[in-house]
Amino acid sequence: MSAVLKPKFDEEDFYPIREEGKPMAETDLHVTAILDLIQYLRFHFRDEPVVVLGDHTLYYERGNPKKFVAPDVFVVKGVEKELPRRVFKLWEEKPPSVVFEISSRSTWADDFYKKWKLYEQIGVLEYYIFDPEYDYLPEPIIAFKRKNGEFEKARVKKGRIFSEELGLEIVDTGKGLRLYEPKTKQFLSTYDEAQAEIARLRAELVSLKTK
Repeated sequence: MSAVLKPKFDEEDFYPIREEGKPMAETDLHVTAILDLIQYLRFHFRDEPVVVLGDHTLYYERGNPKKFVAPDVFVVKGVEKELPRRVFKLWEEKPPSVVFEISSRSTWADDFYKKWKLYEQIGVLEYYIFDPEYDYLPEPIIAFKRKNGEFEKARVKKGRIFSEELGLEIVDTGKGLRLYEPKTKQFLSTYDEAQAEIARLRAELVSLKTK
């Protein structure tokens, strides 16, 4: 009688990809805010050991697949950049340095009242909540920064706050969220915006040569 072959246990199956039972974002406005942030940060940190993930399942308690969260955007510094990540396991990586939640009609209460405590517990250094519809929160940007092991609410001045972890200023333009580079005194560009600007400059150069 031949032996019954049993499939090898795959730990990845123990930690499935999840989305917290909700879509990535409620409206195109929220999707755009999330994708723009990811592009700004990935392009800015493209040559550094910094990983930027969006709506990616983060497990924070080994052996308990019910303990997970999926931040809209999170930044992890000092980790392997090209490592394929099906899910993010906190015990195998480092805690996110920065987390962004793009608040919505159905998530703002959890973002403000619950998630900040969870992010504080798992070691996040800075946590930002942004309301792209300027409707749900008392102010469009709410910031928490770690001090003495705990989150403290940080002051946002005229829609701007500097992130020590990113080395960038987070700015509410009144039309959305942008990231400002103090060294260059310019807003960050997405990859697409940078490519468009290069194409424009090349076209200008060709035009000057043909005159």
